[in-house]
Amino acid sequence: METATLAVCSLNQWALDFKGNLERIKQSIVKAKEAGASYRLGPELEITGYGCNDHFYENDTFIHSWEVLADLLESEECKDIICDVGMPVMFKNVRYNCRVIFQNSKILLIRPKMCLANDGNYREMRWFTAWTKTREHEILTLPDIITSIIGQEECPFGDCVIATKDTVIGTETCEELWTSQSPHIAMALDGVEIFTNGSGSHHEFGKLHVRVDLMKNATAKCGGVYLYSNQHGCDGERVYYDGSALIVVNGEVVAQGRQFFLEEVEVITATIDLGRVRSFRSLASRGIQASSAPSYHRVKLNTKLSSYSLSCFETPSLTSVRYHSPSEEIRFGPACWLWDYLRRSKTNGYFLPLSGGIDSCSTALIVFSMCKIVCETIQAWRPDYIPKDANDLCNRILHTSYMGTVNSSDETRNRAARLAKDIGSYHVNLNMDSVVSCHYWRKSPRFKLNGGTVAENLALQNIQARSRMVLSYLFAQLLPWCRSKQGALLVLGSANVDETLRGYFTKYDCASADVNPIGGISKKDLKGFVQHSRQAFDLPILDEFLTATPTAELEPITADYVQSDEADMGMTYDDLSVYGTLRKIAKCGPYQMFTTLVNTWSSMTPTLVAEKVKRFFRFYAINRHKTTILPPSYHMSPYSPDDNRFDLRPILYNASWGWQFQKVDATAKKMEEQKTL
Repeated sequence: METATLAVCSLNQWALDFKGNLERIKQSIVKAKEAGASYRLGPELEITGYGCNDHFYENDTFIHSWEVLADLLESEECKDIICDVGMPVMFKNVRYNCRVIFQNSKILLIRPKMCLANDGNYREMRWFTAWTKTREHEILTLPDIITSIIGQEECPFGDCVIATKDTVIGTETCEELWTSQSPHIAMALDGVEIFTNGSGSHHEFGKLHVRVDLMKNATAKCGGVYLYSNQHGCDGERVYYDGSALIVVNGEVVAQGRQFFLEEVEVITATIDLGRVRSFRSLASRGIQASSAPSYHRVKLNTKLSSYSLSCFETPSLTSVRYHSPSEEIRFGPACWLWDYLRRSKTNGYFLPLSGGIDSCSTALIVFSMCKIVCETIQAWRPDYIPKDANDLCNRILHTSYMGTVNSSDETRNRAARLAKDIGSYHVNLNMDSVVSCHYWRKSPRFKLNGGTVAENLALQNIQARSRMVLSYLFAQLLPWCRSKQGALLVLGSANVDETLRGYFTKYDCASADVNPIGGISKKDLKGFVQHSRQAFDLPILDEFLTATPTAELEPITADYVQSDEADMGMTYDDLSVYGTLRKIAKCGPYQMFTTLVNTWSSMTPTLVAEKVKRFFRFYAINRHKTTILPPSYHMSPYSPDDNRFDLRPILYNASWGWQFQKVDATAKKMEEQKTL
């Protein structure tokens, strides 16, 4: 049987870590060869790391990329296998995001990316130019560092395919799979049988489903083998690249890599009979289109990917593709991101203000999940490793503190302490009333319950919140010293995406942390995660967090009044998820959001819907400036209001929305009048 074994991989690359990136690339090539692969595909920009950002403007980045490639070209590990690596290349003073394909110390082709990702978290057009010459190529003169090692002076640069003696290989890069007219369509009609895609795709709720469907649909319609490699881990940004390397044949997944894991290199392979592709493409209609399809330039390679063996059998299709539930995505994704952030920042652990509420509880559970993943990963190859369990590790690296005031309840104080005990964190229980009261000068402000003004009431709440931030950084620096350890801790924030969208947090309070693992997660999803963790981690204490009313506990508690987050906000968390989805994903302004919700919320009067929409946009506009100071948050929600890159909006609005609200009111009035007729 003639079969070809092909390898894809997920690498935990780090921006500008050329030495580490090189080592991981070599490890993946060795693993691919050990599995008998004749072709190894790596992630996008794997030599530099995807997240170099404005470092792609620097000539150093391109010089060092060629130096790493030179090392690969002369390395024994890279012999006798076709290697496909990602790196930036400058051609005629233009920067391109490229695939470099080589075999046995010869560069076969440099293929520049033709469709750049430039929305959401992606800004590739800022640093690179798309190659727009379809099916055209030019000749690139190789730099001296390459020529001096392999003797090769030039190579093809452009939109070409590789033709071996037994098949044809075509390249897509990340975004090109997502475009309406993906290159694989034209390549398939020109006889390309293997499509490769080295990607830098980050995690987002449900995004893996879309990726898998795109590859399955591409090969189900065109026939062929689709190879997909991706980065994984935190390479220095707010996103987590979630691996999930894939091999798909004729619409069926035959190999799938893990989505969340700690090992730095994962290689998966599949053995494929390419005759299946030819049989799949036997439709007459396809033949008619293919016979008149324009041709790609073929870079010919005098070798075969496949080999004949009676004992080598095809990799069967998977019975099902592995997907995680949303709660599992929260459990694993931010946990792996936090581990990369911790070890690469070379700090001693994390400090978390633990309030007794569900948000800081979720953050603590994510760190506890991280500790579980670390222990399980290490003990798989070192059973004698200490610490032996997640609670022990959690005690060493997670420091929590309940920072109470006279307005805090015994219920939240006790919940925080019991959760800390159950997960093993090093916990400090304190009162900070003296820290708060020392800020008063000349006059003592009063809460509104005690006859104070709105300004006094708000100031008294904010000084408590901001004092917690100052104390958090003090504790982060001194707690390791108190425990006779060196170094400092990273401060964790616990503001969810809905509160950020509404602006329901104090500027420069504990939201102003070093990192925030739940900043891209909604309250609704966090509750689901805590419910999931109740069973997954066997933590009965979580039942109390799930049934507790969300409260900031910044105002006095009386027999008739307990502060409530939803009452303070004037809207529910469920409604905030709806507003956030419509504002960002559906791209609705006030008027379109109203016309959408007036149908969705048909049980409400148009006037009531109008008031709810206007209330949201008013508070959103007033508080948008707060997003500029938020700490880096794990990107997870497609409606995140992250001001750094994902959601670029003004920070100073006309909060009256005069023209927009007038149209909303006029439309609501007409709808009310029509109902009365």
